[in-house]
Amino acid sequence: MAPGAAAMTDPHRPDVSRREALLRLSSTAVAAAAVGIGALAFHNRRTAAPGAPAVPDWRVPPVPGGPLAAAARGADPAANVRRALAALGGIERFVARGESVLVKPNLGWDRLPEQAANTDPEVVAELVRQCRAAGASRVVVTDISCNDPRRCFARSGVAAAATAAGADVIVAGSLRMVPAALAGFASGLEVIDELLKADRVINVPVAKHHSLSRVTVGMKNWFGVLGTGRNRLHQSIDRALAELGASFRPTLTVVDATRVLLANGPQGGSLADVRDVNAVAAGIDPVLCDAWGAAQLGLDPRLLGFIQEAEQRGLGRSDLALVEELGTA
Repeated sequence: MAPGAAAMTDPHRPDVSRREALLRLSSTAVAAAAVGIGALAFHNRRTAAPGAPAVPDWRVPPVPGGPLAAAARGADPAANVRRALAALGGIERFVARGESVLVKPNLGWDRLPEQAANTDPEVVAELVRQCRAAGASRVVVTDISCNDPRRCFARSGVAAAATAAGADVIVAGSLRMVPAALAGFASGLEVIDELLKADRVINVPVAKHHSLSRVTVGMKNWFGVLGTGRNRLHQSIDRALAELGASFRPTLTVVDATRVLLANGPQGGSLADVRDVNAVAAGIDPVLCDAWGAAQLGLDPRLLGFIQEAEQRGLGRSDLALVEELGTA
């Protein structure tokens, strides 16, 4: 997730920005160690809020022998989305007529599309169009930004593109936060109510550098559905991301690698840190999708702690050979 910081009195935003969290964590090695020990003890004694509703499982049954993920490359992001979805069986396999869909991009930062800090607007818009074509009764596009949400949604290009495609675009100040039965470091945090109300959820991260986890893709993108206090998850990032992967089971993960931010993430800013990859992957295995996203930055997913922890928990597989590469159109 990631994204000037707005007033911290807004109950719909994290209590500190991601950049602030990173700066605090890097202040001294001694402080970091102390925080880590305290966080572990805090984690061990926290449980889900009594009576909090369970997070739905939005997955659809796999097709025996079908691909777990497919990746398409080409200059047109929307075409890449269509080709990747077609390889999985088409959007109709995942979204039925009359269902409501939440599309969750990364809209954390006050950045232009060319700066690769947010999900590409054409990727988001094409997913909205696909869901509408499948007969979805409503498609919501939302995220809890770290920078001013209206600027993030506007400058990213997503607000205009998704609205034109038929989505209800909801910025953080208009979201309602509700309890949810989350485990681990996220226990006790609230989530956006639109998430729990959706029949289907599509996680649409951008693949980019992150100072703590080395890369942010799908599992890290769940930060954007969490309310005040989510900054504490940075204290043991690999474990926390795997826990989020266990809590949130999306219908689809669609990884935007149209442009990737290679350094100074998650916010970026300099075009010198951006590389055009012109690729999109879609899949039903979120671990595999994160592994593919990491590889687009030149990273070996076998060396990334959160991917390995998620795989050890049985949340998916990281073997890139399982991704059906469709080539360049």
